[in-house]
Amino acid sequence: MKVFLIWLFLLPGVVCSLAAGKNKEERVPAKREAGADAGKLKRGDASPDFMAVDTNNRLVSLKSFKGKYVYVDLWATWCSPCVAQIPHLQRLEKLFKGKKIVFVSISCDENMEEWLNYLRQNKMEGVQLNFDCNRRFQEAYGVQGIPRFILIDKKGKVVDPDMTRPSDPKTEKTLKALKGI
Repeated sequence: MKVFLIWLFLLPGVVCSLAAGKNKEERVPAKREAGADAGKLKRGDASPDFMAVDTNNRLVSLKSFKGKYVYVDLWATWCSPCVAQIPHLQRLEKLFKGKKIVFVSISCDENMEEWLNYLRQNKMEGVQLNFDCNRRFQEAYGVQGIPRFILIDKKGKVVDPDMTRPSDPKTEKTLKALKGI
């Protein structure tokens, strides 16, 4: 009976891990709020705002970046496909430094101290935020797994709700082609 109960509790994690490996993305449990119109955002729609804390525990919102394009990276320290994108994201950050674009990495890590330690150990710079698995923003974009990348324009409108990954050569071309970057 104990073996059965252990198996019963481990099975969902194993299924998520297998699914994540198959699609090279980690699964984030989907929680739906009553009446949420999840995943309906498309190009040209206004992006919902978010509130997240930075590495100094200050609140930051999407509105903080108005006037710049925003390339959002939804990730977590425990997500190996997310971590694999970090060097590519850092390369893009250097390439577009001084341009009208900001690269915002939003972690879904629930343990703030582990997240902060990871950032320190890996000397991660740029805009690093954490919203402790706040699902409202993710639900609006229909995020079912991470990593997930989103491109928002200078006025807060969605350019691409499912933007290509930093490792994809199309990403650099798309960003270079943005009007007024």
